[in-house]
Amino acid sequence: AQLVTSGGGLVQAGGSLRLSCAASEFRLDDYAIGWFRQAPGKEPEGVACIKIGNGVADVTNSVKGRFTISRDTNKNAVYLQMNSLKPEDTAVYHCSAMGDCACSADVCYPREARYWGQGTQVTVSA
Repeated sequence: AQLVTSGGGLVQAGGSLRLSCAASEFRLDDYAIGWFRQAPGKEPEGVACIKIGNGVADVTNSVKGRFTISRDTNKNAVYLQMNSLKPEDTAVYHCSAMGDCACSADVCYPREARYWGQGTQVTVSA
């Protein structure tokens, strides 16, 4: 079983991208799903998560008002819509299927991470 992430690319500052996280062998709505990013030379950073069931979604302050996480149950996918991108958003973005997740103002935490996607590169030019 695996997660497949896609949708990254090169975009100018102020542009938009939509990342996708999909699975073919299990239902994503059975898990909390989080998006995590890692920039070169930096620690991994959780930026968004959506819970199981009621699908309560949250993002960190660094992306609030710009990034939105959502589920498409019919397509068995979770998306990260990224608008008003900034050069500091440049990173490899991974999704994870987890038992649960939680976000503080600064970071989203994975809990009982079960699966990770392979990552997709997002590069934002100034």
